[in-house]
Amino acid sequence: MLHPNDAIKRIGTESAFEVLARAKHLELQQRSIINLGIGQPDFPTPEHIVEAAVKALRDGHHGYTPANGIPALREAVAADVHQRLDVEVDPDRVLIVPGGKVTMFFAVLMFGQPGAEIIYPDPGFPIYGSIIDFSGAKGVPVPLLERNGFGFSAEDVLSRITPATRLIILNSPANPTGGVSERAEVDKLVAGLQRHPDVAILSDEIYGQMLYDGRAHVSLLQYPELRERLILLDGWSKTYAMTGWRLGYAIWPEALIEAATRLAINSHSCVNAAAQYAGIAALTGSQKPVAEMVAAFAERRRVIVDELNAIPGLSCVEPGGAFYAFPNVSKVGLSAKELEIGLLEEAGVATIAGTSFGAHGEGYLRLSYANSIENIREATARIRTWLETRLTA
Repeated sequence: MLHPNDAIKRIGTESAFEVLARAKHLELQQRSIINLGIGQPDFPTPEHIVEAAVKALRDGHHGYTPANGIPALREAVAADVHQRLDVEVDPDRVLIVPGGKVTMFFAVLMFGQPGAEIIYPDPGFPIYGSIIDFSGAKGVPVPLLERNGFGFSAEDVLSRITPATRLIILNSPANPTGGVSERAEVDKLVAGLQRHPDVAILSDEIYGQMLYDGRAHVSLLQYPELRERLILLDGWSKTYAMTGWRLGYAIWPEALIEAATRLAINSHSCVNAAAQYAGIAALTGSQKPVAEMVAAFAERRRVIVDELNAIPGLSCVEPGGAFYAFPNVSKVGLSAKELEIGLLEEAGVATIAGTSFGAHGEGYLRLSYANSIENIREATARIRTWLETRLTA
């Protein structure tokens, strides 16, 4: 009989991939499925980025690279951060990794252990809670409320800090809600954190370039008083439609970068070379494809919010960023999971139950509007018809 570490039993999953697998299975049965579940852009990676990877392969970049990433890419990250956020970054504090989850895992492994507490958003990206449980630490959820536009409350975050708190995870713009934390709240949080100098912060800013209505991204990296305990998570997956390339980065405090690099060496050695050269092209090349994609998402956001609010029993606040709508479905009379299953199996619309993102997600669904306007209109029409049928049966 095998006896794996008990910690393995505490690892959760990401429901979006389970729903995607079920949707694909139904499609193989000739079912018409509209997928508003998976969180990835439906745009192709821009051609100049693809060509950079092809050139790298043809030029012979087939071997190992430095564990922290090729110098030219780390320098490109530092230059991009300076251009966008007006913050000077030492390229030696940049760690290139195969996707954003790696940074989450490294940060929680560093600070999570039995007796420690880690604060994280709820509803929030499900991997936060999963990795916290795996580490043996106690997860302390911070409710993100609809009345606050699903942005965090500085007071709520600060009130949960105890002597056992080792790490706070923040995410804005947020998955699954599309919520954006306003600068005033960020200012309050940073001011309050001065009373807790031994608490580290992981700021997940992977959607930082996907904002609407003239909003400007507020990065925690812009606060000098936090930089020596701030881990910034970002990458290429969302901004450049490169989810399958598995390419991300983190900016680490000086005190932690060596440990993070050692974790990289012990886990994945390095990121594949061709993807790194593609990452350079993404950051240094034309940003027009990014602007065009975000403009398309802005139009789709308007459509999906209007369509959802027109369905009896549903209401949806307008998301400030990312590409998710998070409608309130609490008046329908079904749990979020029951809705997820029914809509997929009977209406042919893939969505994700809000409870997949934490207990405070009950009464909500996540819908990704990384799909065509035509499909969004058809999907919401199917939702309306299915709900009308269920509620009148």
